[in-house]
Amino acid sequence: MDVKAAPNGVATIEDRILRITGYYGYYPGYSSQKSTSRSSVTRCKPGANCPSSHSGISRQLSPLSVTEDSSAPILELQNRGSSGVCGHRVERQNRSADDGTQTHSENSSQENRIKARCLSCTSMVLKGIWGLLIILSVSSSWVGTTQIVKITYKNFYCPFFMTWFSTNWNIMFFPVYYSGHLATAQEKQSPMKKFRECSRIFGEDGLTLKLFLKRTAPFSILWTLTNYLYLLALKKLTATDVSALFCCNKAFVFLLSWIVLKDRFMGVRIVAAIMAITGIVMMAYADNFHADSIVGVAFAVGSASTSALYKVLFKMFLGSANFGEAAHFVSTLGFFNLIFISFTPVILYFTKVEHWSSFAALPWGCLCGMAGLWLAFNILVNVGVVLTYPILISIGTVLSVPGNAAVDLLKQEVIFNVVRLAATIIICIGFLLMLLPEEWDEITLRFINSLKEKKSEEHMDDMTDPSVHLRGRGRANGTVSIPLA
Repeated sequence: MDVKAAPNGVATIEDRILRITGYYGYYPGYSSQKSTSRSSVTRCKPGANCPSSHSGISRQLSPLSVTEDSSAPILELQNRGSSGVCGHRVERQNRSADDGTQTHSENSSQENRIKARCLSCTSMVLKGIWGLLIILSVSSSWVGTTQIVKITYKNFYCPFFMTWFSTNWNIMFFPVYYSGHLATAQEKQSPMKKFRECSRIFGEDGLTLKLFLKRTAPFSILWTLTNYLYLLALKKLTATDVSALFCCNKAFVFLLSWIVLKDRFMGVRIVAAIMAITGIVMMAYADNFHADSIVGVAFAVGSASTSALYKVLFKMFLGSANFGEAAHFVSTLGFFNLIFISFTPVILYFTKVEHWSSFAALPWGCLCGMAGLWLAFNILVNVGVVLTYPILISIGTVLSVPGNAAVDLLKQEVIFNVVRLAATIIICIGFLLMLLPEEWDEITLRFINSLKEKKSEEHMDDMTDPSVHLRGRGRANGTVSIPLA
């Protein structure tokens, strides 16, 4: 089929399209030259010689060399364009990947924060629950100990023997601690290894005979004096009065720490100490300064003083102790009491100061109940510091005052007059003031400032609410408010 050329030299429709589109390699007769070049190409079998065909192809394709050369820049631009597009796509993919990692990291960090908050809230709730249980257990054990002593005095009055007997039960403190260690710890240790680890409270060398006598002797004497004077006071006064007066030990601890340990001076604790002393005087005045009342108050105040001295000396020489070290130390006090103080009740027995007919006549049930509750009180005080907040232990101690008051009222052993009731309340308030932290004034100021800021924000919200309401009404009515210059 012959191709007729148009007047303008364009032979076919393909040439017209190429001319109109402005193809860079176009020249007149391009399509016809292209078709003839294709038709002139002959296929050769593999291995056959086609010299004429090669020469024909080279001669016929020679006009296309210009086209190929001229189209080379277009191909290069296309390649550059495609490479640029690919580069942009890669950058976009990298950016999207970076954004994805950033969002993933932000989401993971938010999840970690939420988990941390949940864990902190859970730990606070658990500490609160444990604190409530510890408060009830501490107060009930102390009330039970005091009331059992009062019951024992009806048939058996040997306060030093009772003190010695109950102190011997402290030997079981460390075995109770080690049993808890075996039940809860993942890496269990042998008894001797745990004993040596906890004996570091006496120093790096552990417990030696010299340290046993040097460190244990004064604390054992103070421990015995505290309990003995407390039992003597229970013979003269009611359980409510003795437990209220014993709460003054917090004030004595502060005064001794301020004088001996050079602790920070706090005016509120001075006020609490003055309130404690005022309560002591009012307690003695409640019975018109009767002889037994004055002696009982002196015994109770002496017990609180020796308890405070024990705590201050412990902080001075031994510092702070964990639960295991405290269990080791209290058990050591029990051993010292059994070995070195056992001669004292023997002497009192043969001198008829504290005498009983036979060992079978002893109220073993009351004695064991008193000693068991006393041991439980000491264990709970040390366990409570680990499981919950230490302030809750002190609150449990002060709650023994209303607990003993309730029991005394049920037993009808006490008549609360105005002076006795006021003295008890004043001592308890002073005890609670002692529990305030050292930064209580700064915390109080911050709390008051936050309340003021909240009130000011609420007042500003109340002031802005009517204007917003009126503005909304104006817009609803179709009016436009124009601000004045």
